[in-house]
Amino acid sequence: MQTFGAEFAVPPGYLNTPSIGIPPSHVADAVAEAVERWRRGEARPADFDEPVARTRAGFGALIGVPAERVAIGASVSQLIANVAAGLPDGASVLVAANDFTSVTFPFAAQAHRGVKVTEVPLAELTERVEGHDLVAVSVVQSADGAQVDLAALRAAAESAGAAVLLDATQAAGWRPLDLDWADWVVAAGYKWLLAPRGAAWLAAHPRVLERAVPVAANWYAGEDRWQTVYGLPLRLAEGARSLDLSPAWLAFVGAAASLDYLASLDLEAVRAHCVGLADSLLEAIGSPGQGSAIVSLDADARRVAEAGIVAGTRAGRQRFGFHLYNTADDVERVISTFR
Repeated sequence: MQTFGAEFAVPPGYLNTPSIGIPPSHVADAVAEAVERWRRGEARPADFDEPVARTRAGFGALIGVPAERVAIGASVSQLIANVAAGLPDGASVLVAANDFTSVTFPFAAQAHRGVKVTEVPLAELTERVEGHDLVAVSVVQSADGAQVDLAALRAAAESAGAAVLLDATQAAGWRPLDLDWADWVVAAGYKWLLAPRGAAWLAAHPRVLERAVPVAANWYAGEDRWQTVYGLPLRLAEGARSLDLSPAWLAFVGAAASLDYLASLDLEAVRAHCVGLADSLLEAIGSPGQGSAIVSLDADARRVAEAGIVAGTRAGRQRFGFHLYNTADDVERVISTFR
């Protein structure tokens, strides 16, 4: 199908983007071409520096921060570990109950240093910020698409003097974001960003960068990465690149193409499309719209599968995600399972 200026080979009824996004054809082609160069012995390590740099700029554009603030890695938890390790002994972290564990586990793993992690319902998060050193939360919840009130969180954190870490994995790509105020913003690329698994990013505000600990310090994080492949002393880059992980090359080839594409779109139009479909589903079954691209329903998993729908099962419910390539026909398929 052709939509939003790209071609997608997505089957009808595919509503599992919150688990795995489907790339535009040109993104998959870019990865296939890189595989062919590798197969023929034509790939060179330095060839991949350019696509990595493009992803810094592309991710920064999607969340409203400059490229020089962006570190690269392979997964959300891996990147958050740099933040968790930098917390002082005895620090207090506030999280949303039942948030994705890649957000919460890196902090819970610091319990041996006295770091305390407190879970509260998402609806109460902004009211409970006082007394905590850091708030870590997903912008959009993986299980049900619930969204944190970013304006209220920012105000509460500034009033309390707390740092904020946001996981934009389930938001970036369908929702316009302006997150330059947050201390940390992290996201994985293989869902709404339509990239291969193995590419992720962490944006670090300059005011907090020195608090991070590069727990996986490596050659790629060097100021001149091709001169830091052997020997001591430790010589990391200045700024966010000091937190870089050595990139999974093929994943970043795909990510460069997908982020270039997404950054070229009118994300207000993308949000209107995705949320319009999701809310039309809710309204058709007698529920109010929630303004999210993710919908969680108490639906019969067997009937969902029989209707040719690919969805996820999360927290005992069926989860449906609507992205660029979904249509009203997909909504009708889900509605048919309630009849």
